[in-house]
Amino acid sequence: MSRAFDPADADRNLFDALLEASRRYGAKKPILEDQERNPLSYTDLIRAAFALGRKIAGLTTRGEHVGLLLPSSSAATVTFFGLHAFGRVPAMLNFTAGLRNLRAAVKLAGVRRVLTSHRFIEQGKLHDIVDALEETCQITYLEDVRQTIGTGDRLFALAASLAPKRFRVDSKPDDAAVILFTSGSFGAPRGVVLSQRNILANVAQIAAHIPLDPAWVMFNPLPVFHCFGLTGGVFLPILTGMKAFQYPSPLHVKQIPPLLRDAKASILLATDTFVNQYARAADAGDFATVKFVVCGAEKVRDETHALIRERFGPIPLLEGYGATEASPVIAVNKPADNRPGTVGGLLPGIETRLEPVEGIPRGGRFYVRGPNIMKGYLHEGGAIEPPPGGWHDTGDVVEITEDQWITILGRVKRFAKIGGEMVSLTAAEDLAVSLWPDARHAVISLPDPKKGERLVLVTDRPDAEVDKLVSHAKRQGAPDLAVPRRIVKVPEVPVLGSGKTDYVAIQRMAEMEAKAA
Repeated sequence: MSRAFDPADADRNLFDALLEASRRYGAKKPILEDQERNPLSYTDLIRAAFALGRKIAGLTTRGEHVGLLLPSSSAATVTFFGLHAFGRVPAMLNFTAGLRNLRAAVKLAGVRRVLTSHRFIEQGKLHDIVDALEETCQITYLEDVRQTIGTGDRLFALAASLAPKRFRVDSKPDDAAVILFTSGSFGAPRGVVLSQRNILANVAQIAAHIPLDPAWVMFNPLPVFHCFGLTGGVFLPILTGMKAFQYPSPLHVKQIPPLLRDAKASILLATDTFVNQYARAADAGDFATVKFVVCGAEKVRDETHALIRERFGPIPLLEGYGATEASPVIAVNKPADNRPGTVGGLLPGIETRLEPVEGIPRGGRFYVRGPNIMKGYLHEGGAIEPPPGGWHDTGDVVEITEDQWITILGRVKRFAKIGGEMVSLTAAEDLAVSLWPDARHAVISLPDPKKGERLVLVTDRPDAEVDKLVSHAKRQGAPDLAVPRRIVKVPEVPVLGSGKTDYVAIQRMAEMEAKAA
């Protein structure tokens, strides 16, 4: 069911939004499940949040930034709401970011305590991360906390679930909801503070943009340290009456397709790369209940659209677009209006501004403003730098149609100046993708003494050759400047935990290869 976007829907705190969803959709409705297959109702979730949150509150102070080092799971969701019930602010730690970035994240957010799980650390072989964090943080394991929950705690949780507004801390809509860290695709991650209003506004915007049915199941294998996985995979379903099925890793290509069938998944959140892999590994009936797939973080290839269509029929792959700073969704295609090649229609309630970019004739630099735009970037010491005038600079160059449909032309940083002409690195990547759709490609630029810059293709395609790419470009009518004249072949193109291409690592690889050549 869709409803018009009403900014008043965001005029509450996150925990009260959970309570309102419980009242609206039924306290006994199963709303949360993970690979353990023990579904929780709204009442179970609220009661568990009070029980666990009370214990964590005894170890922390009100307003404290508490680190969460957890995979997508029921435990992560319960812990998040447990922190909110007692006025703590979750800081979502990216366990794939590397030790240097993790240390920087906890320092930036002033995290003194990190909540994690023995089982997660053991299965993920993340002991080095724990050792690094223990230098500055107290590590608390949820299994140990649960063992201390006694009869008194359970009675408290029971009473609190019966009169939750009397027991939960009364936070305000504009109070911090979460601290997230940008993906670091093009540089060091930044701390982003989203308010409770920001997240609830984005949930309401999405629900007004795409009709959602409370009988559906949202399958989320994306990490909750990434805003797409957190808002799209946790808050959106739970606050709109859909069951949220959490899975700890998108990398489990063989395990996920049969789970889609078993969980009766209606919506799958993923990236193009993962959808492509799931489709190849799936049996015929694994996508039988999937109504559509929502893809973010990277461009959806024509080959992936075709693969899904050939194997499973007309299941729409809805490409969307967002930024952590926007909570995160800015635009997304619709099941009834899916326009491949675009990132969809602008969500209601968002203002836009395009500014010309020198040397790029089409589109403009994309700025957005609205109720879902962050409180600001976090600085050490707790200061928050709000976006100037409420406008967030996405750093992307886009075109917008009259009916507010958006096409990404590239990032401002993803243009090279070659022989005085601005060349889109994204367009150069698309050229390689159209020739070798089964491989992963990334194009970066390096300094060139004659032309200013030159393009380098980094690919996992073992037989990729420049002459093949040049011939393909001529057939496609692509400009000669957009064809990389150097190819670096690698066993695997680096990606971040969010599924985005790791351009920082790729740039480093290409520079090292150039020095060695």
